[in-house]
Amino acid sequence: MHVIKTADLTGHSNPIFTLELSQKSGVLFTGGNDKGLVEWNLADNSFIKVMFPVPTSIYAIHCPEGYPLLFAGLRSGEVLVFNFIEQKITHRLRKHIKPIFDIKSISKKDELLIASEDGTVSVWSLKTLELLHTIQVSDDTVRCIAVSPTGDRLAFGCRDNRVMVYDWEDYSPIKALIGHTMAVFSLAYSPNGEYLVSGARDAQVKIWDNKTYTLIQNVPAHLFAVNHIAFHPTRAYFATASMDKSIKIWDAADFKLRKIISREKGYPAHVLSINKLAWNGDELLSVSDDKTIMRWQVEF
Repeated sequence: MHVIKTADLTGHSNPIFTLELSQKSGVLFTGGNDKGLVEWNLADNSFIKVMFPVPTSIYAIHCPEGYPLLFAGLRSGEVLVFNFIEQKITHRLRKHIKPIFDIKSISKKDELLIASEDGTVSVWSLKTLELLHTIQVSDDTVRCIAVSPTGDRLAFGCRDNRVMVYDWEDYSPIKALIGHTMAVFSLAYSPNGEYLVSGARDAQVKIWDNKTYTLIQNVPAHLFAVNHIAFHPTRAYFATASMDKSIKIWDAADFKLRKIISREKGYPAHVLSINKLAWNGDELLSVSDDKTIMRWQVEF
């Protein structure tokens, strides 16, 4: 496996917490501790514009497939809805009053899921943007959401160290996965739906069987918190990003480490916590507290 950095995208003046590829090819959105949500052109690595100003930090951005919408989850608990056709914020979802940490959608149900520090996940209609349901997941923060690509399962990662698995048909709890010793920051289902990968502040990555809910493997993945896990869209690999300033690429078949992208390994990598990743084909995009977006070309 060969990795080269192809670009740095600079312009943010504060830590970047999240990124999301647009529904439109070649466009990237980023947000963080700055005054607005930023749009970038990946064709030439240029800054396009600040999409809209925000009153507080952006912790989550989501662009649901098949809808001309962008959702931005704020530290204030508000979720801003930007409509690409109308080119403006058309809705403000004001259910939560504590920070929003993750936003995902279930395309088969046309539903949006919003996770908050208040311990709930709110469920919204993507068609009408009406609140449909509120899931009381934890007495503490819900940090992340994963939607199974093959079945009817959802997983929520919580600050109480647990991974909570739910049925997405009726939003009933199925199982609590116990094992992490600190807050769960990241979750991802394998594309084949066979297992769920969790990453936590305890620096561990755990692989769970999606049918039996048993722990397949524990990987001492990083030195500090695992902030994000991202599966390659077509190849059997996943990447992890950490507070330890490294990105690691893992084999999704045997869970062996295949590549470390860090300064220690000689890469011109991030100098502070890496907060989020996104695969764009064989390219990996990363954002960090160091205010930069990096583009990595991975040759498998």
